Amino acid sequence: MSTIGSWLRHSCTRVVAAALPQDCLLCGSASDDAPLCVPCRSELPALPRGCPRCAMPSPLGEVCGVCLRHPPPFDTTLAAWPYAYPVDRLVRSLKFHGRLALASYFAEALAPLVARTDAVDVVIPMPLHPARLAERGFNQAAEIARRLTGNPGARTPRTKLALQAASRIRRTLPQADLAFGERLRNVRGAFACAIDLGGARVAVLDDVMTTGATLGELAKVLKRAGAARVENWIVARTLE
Repeated sequence: MSTIGSWLRHSCTRVVAAALPQDCLLCGSASDDAPLCVPCRSELPALPRGCPRCAMPSPLGEVCGVCLRHPPPFDTTLAAWPYAYPVDRLVRSLKFHGRLALASYFAEALAPLVARTDAVDVVIPMPLHPARLAERGFNQAAEIARRLTGNPGARTPRTKLALQAASRIRRTLPQADLAFGERLRNVRGAFACAIDLGGARVAVLDDVMTTGATLGELAKVLKRAGAARVENWIVARTLE
């Protein structure tokens, strides 16, 4: 399907969804205007206290041993939930089934975390390769970023949403199918940055962080473009 065709299909989906009563995506009960009902929202798993660098569990909230031994290219990671049921189901519903109401819900979940941190200058969504974007019809990270940067409680006047700043110049294999070492090789040289980030504090927004290989590769590219600091803003963090 062409990019235009995919866009039209997802635009129609949004129009139809807006006209119909909203039911909870998890249990099917009435949920007003939200994609999840109040009971299901209250039962989403909490992310344990974690390493400020990679968000893996760290009981005292200190930098973990892995990050001390091998500091990642990014400087910090904020995540809303662990990537576990039913959050994993919600992430896939947005990514693969076009449930765009979840982009707003994910942005709302990230907003209070972002508001507690120092302001950033630029928010960059994790880019998709053009071929993958044409297949899917939208970039889920960009959809979340649009809604998050439009939230007055999650931004400052200086914050710029730079949708086209980073690009994926090489189509890579799905990371989920690869071992850790293969993931690093898979994303090497996959990104480019089109703007000068001299001295900027940058936040990269993505839906899921697993090993951090993809986010680390993009952070390298952004720092070569001049970024002084790169943060990860993540919907869900894999903890295994």
